[in-house]
Amino acid sequence: METHKGRLLGKYLANVQLDVSIAAYTKVPITWNEDRYTTDFNKFYYIMEGEGFVKVNDETYYPKPGELYLLPSSSVQSYGTISKNTFGKYWCHFTAKIGDFDLFQLMKTPVFSKLDDFELKEKFEQLISNWQSDKLSSHFRVHSILLEIIALFIERSDHIQLKVDTSPSFNKMDIILTYIEEHLDGNLSVEDLALIANFHPNYFISVFKQFTGYSPIQYMNRRRIEKAKELLIISELTVSNISDSLGMEISYFSRLFKELTGFSPTSFRNLAKNLR
Repeated sequence: METHKGRLLGKYLANVQLDVSIAAYTKVPITWNEDRYTTDFNKFYYIMEGEGFVKVNDETYYPKPGELYLLPSSSVQSYGTISKNTFGKYWCHFTAKIGDFDLFQLMKTPVFSKLDDFELKEKFEQLISNWQSDKLSSHFRVHSILLEIIALFIERSDHIQLKVDTSPSFNKMDIILTYIEEHLDGNLSVEDLALIANFHPNYFISVFKQFTGYSPIQYMNRRRIEKAKELLIISELTVSNISDSLGMEISYFSRLFKELTGFSPTSFRNLAKNLR
């Protein structure tokens, strides 16, 4: 169950809506300086050369070449030069929204990660090129490249901490998913689940789909079929017994199983046995 919930959480965070307002490479002037300000967008700085400082909230950093800095929205920021050897850096400003929350409100990350490789330099060049392009496909590429940069930052960072308690909707969905898992054999209705979450049914459906990628009915059916696949592999229960244990009529169960897996339950069991 924990692994399943972990996958769901990853899927929830991957629903992030991105918007890049600017992307560029700059050799900053000696006058590059700002003191204690906040923004409603996030920033990436990928340092290629030079020296200077950035301050996030009350912590001051002196970035080095090969380090990727994330300056999250709403943090108190300062930056400046410390010599004539100023920063040369790739950078972008972007928003990353999941519903009403910024991605980095839900995820606590370090301010920087060491990423001294050609791959990231190439990704920033692609990001800049596509951001400047008028091609329709470029808008898709900007989003995909930024997602890759975010993924690289997360993969190379230590001490990533999820702050899901920031989102009341997440906490309620966690309760709902646990309830569904414990009552797969029951006749669960959207109205019953919405009542548990204390949401209006229409709003509940919207939040649930944002979190899982499926409507409540689709999700419950998929979980039932996943459970059925497990039982077909590890147990000697008949197909009829399995459908009964999941609270489904056998004709509907068999039709849904084939629709979602491409196999009949019996064919799936035989295939699984042959692969052991």
